[in-house]
Amino acid sequence: MKKLFAWVRKKLDRYDDGHNFTCDVCGREVFGGERVCAACMGTLPFSGKTVCPFCGRRVKEAGACLECKKKPLGVEKARSVFVHEGEAVRLVLRFKRGEKYLCRTAAELALPLLAEEFPDIDLLTFVPMTEKAEKKRGYNQSRLFAEELSKRSGIPLWCGAVKQRETGAQKMLGRDAREKNLERCFHVNDRKGLKDKRVLIVDDILTTGATVSELANTFKRAGAAKTFALTLTSVENKHPFGKIS
Repeated sequence: MKKLFAWVRKKLDRYDDGHNFTCDVCGREVFGGERVCAACMGTLPFSGKTVCPFCGRRVKEAGACLECKKKPLGVEKARSVFVHEGEAVRLVLRFKRGEKYLCRTAAELALPLLAEEFPDIDLLTFVPMTEKAEKKRGYNQSRLFAEELSKRSGIPLWCGAVKQRETGAQKMLGRDAREKNLERCFHVNDRKGLKDKRVLIVDDILTTGATVSELANTFKRAGAAKTFALTLTSVENKHPFGKIS
């Protein structure tokens, strides 16, 4: 019982002050307060340097991916910390399914990429959820991720967008169907705060890019100068010759 109490106390302490006693990936004990141990850092599927210059997905050789040649995203540039595979998938799913403290891990892992790829950003923002969807989940993981990045980077967080209608499940939809599903679902309440700003949209996963594209287009119509996207993972195009839409 004493051991159980000590373990629970350590977990509560970590949530209170952000200090880590175990690796957030493998669960092994750590001694320097790091969120991810060195062994796991060596096995996580980082996107690396060979990525599409536009969407940031991993590619086999330098240059734009086929999808971006066919239909670019609505943002100027997107980047992802990891390819959506292996332990990175599990990390995202845990974050979405209740382990809110992983927002700190996500931000810590994303901060170097933010500094390297987006040095001139004016604002950070996130993909909003409807009030009903956020209430059902209990939180918006994209917002938590963006809030933590804002704290660490010093870049202001802008919260002036809303999602004004439900769009239904998109898991089995291709890009064209997702775009139609998302059309005009976002709205900007704070145009003054957005005008002439360079805005970085933060989210957990880049799948087809339809969500960030629709949000970016909404921002541009409201007066944003440029829009960009940063996600924790991106789904690699498994069919580089156009088999998926």
